[in-house]
Amino acid sequence: MKKILLSVLLIIFALSCGSSDNGDSGGKDGKGKLLFYAGLQEDHAALIAQEFEKETGIKTEFVRLSSGETLARLKAEKDNMTASVWYGGPVDGMVAAIDEGLIEKYISSEAANIKPEYKNAEGYWTGIYVGYLGFVGNKKMLDEKKIPMPTSWEDLLKPEYKGEIVVAHPGSSGTAYTMLATLVQLMGEDKAMEYLKKFNGQVRQYTKSGTAPGRMVGTGEATVGITFLHDGIKYQKEGYSDIILASPSEGTGFEIGGVALLKNGPDQENAKKFIDWVLSKKIQELGKTVGSFQFLTNKDAVNPEEAKTVENAKLIKYDFDWSGKNKKRLVERFTKETNTAVPKE
Repeated sequence: MKKILLSVLLIIFALSCGSSDNGDSGGKDGKGKLLFYAGLQEDHAALIAQEFEKETGIKTEFVRLSSGETLARLKAEKDNMTASVWYGGPVDGMVAAIDEGLIEKYISSEAANIKPEYKNAEGYWTGIYVGYLGFVGNKKMLDEKKIPMPTSWEDLLKPEYKGEIVVAHPGSSGTAYTMLATLVQLMGEDKAMEYLKKFNGQVRQYTKSGTAPGRMVGTGEATVGITFLHDGIKYQKEGYSDIILASPSEGTGFEIGGVALLKNGPDQENAKKFIDWVLSKKIQELGKTVGSFQFLTNKDAVNPEEAKTVENAKLIKYDFDWSGKNKKRLVERFTKETNTAVPKE
């Protein structure tokens, strides 16, 4: 009886090893699986996962995380990665991840169609969209309080905006880190920190997610928010008609939302197929069907009509490489100078 039981256990063990050795098991039709960490809006990530699985038969799942959460999780999983792709969110976080040895080089065949300024020359990341940072305001609340829509970084320090502003914390949000890095590049680091200490006194709430301020302004929970303007447009289209938009007159930063292959991820070949697929014209243009109105990086893709409303924003010459390499240091200094903490929710 013991021999029979031992034989059964050995068979089960052998089958188990055969399954795990394959690395791509578990999907429909034997085509494997894929888990990606998503930094873009949840409905966009869900659509992409659904369509990729439908087209390839590869069982696809995602986890929506802010940029700071993704970086923290990758550091924790460095020796035992569970995801294979980082998809969406500002590439500053990906640049920081390169320095930690968390990203694998991969130059997709589709990268030839991506404009040079939107991809890493060495193949660590490739851009999928571009979004501009700016202000969202609730027109009804602004009118009731008899205060104008802010149109400059300097405006945000005026007494009438005290306690009216919501913005994410740069320790958790890529959007908020874009703001921090923008101000440092505009003003110089010491002046920017002096500005941010004053700005901190104006802030009603630091959120964990960079998209939250747009929704909070739309629902009337806050009067003014700082977010990527395409997220403001999304909420307008969802029915929050009191939302109005502005971009800072001194100049503003922008994000390149990227995609990157994670080092030692469990499903590398499926991850490469996914990266090739999301860089294509067809898939980049799919985002607008779920309210993603960023500018697109594929030279053949047509930008969403809605993006035209913000195309004249004054942009700074944002340095993504510098921004990513200085992220940890700048976030630590911001947190210390403003005496703030990363929100848990």
